[in-house]
Amino acid sequence: MNSKGYKSKIKLNDTVILSDQDGLQSITVQPGESVQSRNGVFLHSDMLGKEYGSKMWSNKGKTYRWALHPTPELWTLSLPHRTQILYTPNISLITSLLELIPGTSVCESGTGSGSLSHAIARTIAPTGHLYTYDFHAERVQQANDEFTAHGLSELVTCQCRDVCREGFNVENYVTAIFLDLPNPWEVIPHCPKSFSPGYSRIVSFSPCVEQIQKSCIALRESGFIDIQMHECLSQQLQVSSCRITEARLDESTDKREERHVLSVVPRLCMPSHTGYLLSASYIKCNVHDL
Repeated sequence: MNSKGYKSKIKLNDTVILSDQDGLQSITVQPGESVQSRNGVFLHSDMLGKEYGSKMWSNKGKTYRWALHPTPELWTLSLPHRTQILYTPNISLITSLLELIPGTSVCESGTGSGSLSHAIARTIAPTGHLYTYDFHAERVQQANDEFTAHGLSELVTCQCRDVCREGFNVENYVTAIFLDLPNPWEVIPHCPKSFSPGYSRIVSFSPCVEQIQKSCIALRESGFIDIQMHECLSQQLQVSSCRITEARLDESTDKREERHVLSVVPRLCMPSHTGYLLSASYIKCNVHDL
C-alpha cells in the first residue's frame, strides 16, 4: 500500500498480513514480538529479511502461514474494526462512480476504520490527495498512525472535524466527495464550495432508503444533476470437478462412458443488502468564464 510502490522483503516496523486456512491477521513486525496460535508460535524475528509471499513456519515446525504484502483488499479483511466498514464490492463501485484516477483530489467523511481510505489512496496515487474527516478524535489519531505506518501520509490528510456543521475546510479544489454518515443531507449543501470549477462527482452510502430520500432532496436543492441510486450485491461462483455419465438415446446395453467436466454454480450463501449508493454530478462554473 506504500505510495512509493511494493517492497520485496520484510523489514522492521512493516505491516504484514498473515494468511492461513483460518483467515487473515495483520501485524506490525517488532523485535521480540510473536504471534500465538493453536498450532504454535510465529516469531517476528523469523520474518525479517524474508520475501513477501514466503511461508512462515511456527516454532514447532508443524504449520505455516503465508506472509503477504498488504493491499487495500487484504487490509479491509484484516484491519482492526473501530466502526462498521465498507467491503470490496461496494468499494470498487464507489471508486468507479466517483470516476477516480491518478491525480484526483477527494474529500471523504467519515474516516471510520479507514477501509475505503486505503483503496482511494491507491487509486489516486501518486499525485492525488485524499482529505478525510471524522468527528471522533481517537479514531482520527488511530487512522493517522495507520496511514503513516503504511506509507500513505503523503497522499492522505486525516482531520477531526464535524463536517455536518462546519463543512469541509477545502475550497475550490476537489473533484470528488464521498459521504458515509448518518445524516448526509446536512453535509450536501456544503459540498459545492469544495468542488473545483468544472465537473465533479459525489457518492453517499446509506443503509436505509429514508436516508436516500432526504439526500435526494438535498442534492436537487443544492444544484446537483444526474442523481442515481445503486445497490451492489456480489455473488461468488464455485468451480468444481465432477463426473457425468453420457446419456444414450437408443436401447444399447453397452456401458456408458463417464466424462470429467467442470461445474460452475453460485455459492449457496451470498452477502445480502449492505446499503444504497447515491451518486450525482455537479458542474461548477468558473467566475472568469461568466
